[in-house]
Amino acid sequence: MQYSVRLRPGASRPNGSVRRIIMKSEKLACSFTPARENLLRRFAVQVGVWVAIVCLAGTFAAGIARADDDVESAQGIAAVINDQIVSRYDLEQRVKLIMVTSGIPNTPENKNRIEGQVLRSLVDETLEKQEAKRLEIKVEQSEIDKQLEGIAKRANMTMEQIDKFLKENDVSRSSLVNQIQADIAWNKVVSQQFGPLVTVGDEEISEILKRLKDESDQPRYLVSEILLTVDSPAQEQEISGGARRLADQIRQGAPFSAVAQQFSQSPSSANGGDIGWVHLSQLPREVAPIVEQMGIGAVSDPIKTLNGLYIVQLRNKQTGLGADPMQDQWTLSHVVLPLSPDAPPALVERRAAEATKFAQEFKSCDEVSSQIKAYVGGIAEAPRTVAFGKLDSRMQQALSKSKPGEVIPPIRSNQGIEMVAVCGHVTTDAQMPTRDAIEDNLYAQQLSMMARRHLRDLRRDAVIEIR
Repeated sequence: MQYSVRLRPGASRPNGSVRRIIMKSEKLACSFTPARENLLRRFAVQVGVWVAIVCLAGTFAAGIARADDDVESAQGIAAVINDQIVSRYDLEQRVKLIMVTSGIPNTPENKNRIEGQVLRSLVDETLEKQEAKRLEIKVEQSEIDKQLEGIAKRANMTMEQIDKFLKENDVSRSSLVNQIQADIAWNKVVSQQFGPLVTVGDEEISEILKRLKDESDQPRYLVSEILLTVDSPAQEQEISGGARRLADQIRQGAPFSAVAQQFSQSPSSANGGDIGWVHLSQLPREVAPIVEQMGIGAVSDPIKTLNGLYIVQLRNKQTGLGADPMQDQWTLSHVVLPLSPDAPPALVERRAAEATKFAQEFKSCDEVSSQIKAYVGGIAEAPRTVAFGKLDSRMQQALSKSKPGEVIPPIRSNQGIEMVAVCGHVTTDAQMPTRDAIEDNLYAQQLSMMARRHLRDLRRDAVIEIR
């Protein structure tokens, strides 16, 4: 159960508050957004292949229909929703973006595996925008610009660098803008229509707090989830097949968090599916016995529940309220030895040797700004403190093998030779959640449920033709 999001019933809420508690755009935040502000929360260095610019996350690519019939005919039509078109181009853009940002190998087979689920997401986004239009809810350009600025800031990038990233991966900028626009619009719909209807009682909060105290000496499980809702029995076979394919892709190496941010319809999708430390009693009754039997790191097959199909990953387990590594604070500094993408091998080799020398000589971040001056064009960003649980899974894996005063092994990226210097590490003990945190969580859950039901009703009443 993830305790977050301060949203009071009846209170005036800013447009970004409800942020995709239910919606796909907060995935844009590092897959970009459902409660939407975490646009790019991951530290901008990816360990493994290249810098986590790819954190640009699982959902930028938008995919809302174009109006020009001639262009649509040339591109092909993927779906028609109430006379509005989602083109094959829209679908291909989204699939391509997911491949690039989630780590799923870009093969024809994998494209076919995820295409159906991606198209369903695009259909939902179209319905969401249509509903916003019906309610005369508008999205201002300034709101879109603010989200774009947030993406760039959280990625430690400029907008020019983001544009370059999209261009290099053959994703149009308009796809990103359309995605952000759709997400903002749906957030406004949900906030306006359902926010004032949600109430959380003191007795309900007290009951949960008492249960957590009673179970404080029982095993706890660190769990991530993906929820795929099923609106009708006719959909179950199709969605079940899609869920199995997603689980297979995760087992083959696709980051769970990226897949969750893109596809999950749970509020936790904004956090990459992370629901934090939970007791079995906090999980759906169909899910709890499976989690209890899972090994650390395991990913479940799809689990059928009343809410839909769950895929869960067990990341850790412990007994009682001990240290919570996901809340540990790590202070990191991003270091770059610049190189052009087409630098000659001899120059790359020389830079690699410099990176090795830098890592060997590194002692602490107090000296990193002066140490980097010995390397032509070298850049060392100011140290940044971030919770372990907010980092990309590959960064987490690398940090688990590191300690302060060390440098995570360098990688070659389009920017040059990139490194992360580990400046400090502070452990954090788990604590009982406050009443406010519990209230926030219950509010988010209720709001999410109302939004899912409303979207289900929109699907039911719409005329949808899949080509």
